Amino acid sequence: MEDAPLLAGGRRRLLLKFTAVALIGFAVSAGILHLALEEGLRPWAARLIALLVAMHVTFFINGRFVFRALTRERFLAQWGAYVANSSVGNFCNYWVFVTLESTHRPIIGNPYLALLAGSATAWAINYTGARLVVFGAAGRRLAGRCKQMLVSPRSPPRGPAPAEPGSSRP
Repeated sequence: MEDAPLLAGGRRRLLLKFTAVALIGFAVSAGILHLALEEGLRPWAARLIALLVAMHVTFFINGRFVFRALTRERFLAQWGAYVANSSVGNFCNYWVFVTLESTHRPIIGNPYLALLAGSATAWAINYTGARLVVFGAAGRRLAGRCKQMLVSPRSPPRGPAPAEPGSSRP
């Protein structure tokens, strides 16, 4: 993605692509939630597993096809930033899910409706962070700063020190 601000049409396409990937993540999450509930896991545990798997699926798809910014050189930094950003969204997602599901009310306590409400909350948070920080210019600057802190710059090789005046070295 370029550093220049996206035109309105480009932002809309990006938003539509991100939303399509979010729907894929939602389907993955719902499928895993369903399988885990069928196996007898408690809803809160099933949801945690589903969130983790869906987050990694959407990282690869968003990085490669939506933002076209996933690189080998910055893969770990991008993955770390995506996990950190998604953690905020997923925390809100999980909080909404557990809050609604724990009411045990006929409609809002349904795990699948709680999943939908939590996912919609996380979608907005994750889109903003992914676009601006993880795969955007701010993310490139942050990755560059992290690299500077972690990797020492290579200095040119030093030759022999010049001889001191009056020494026996040539």
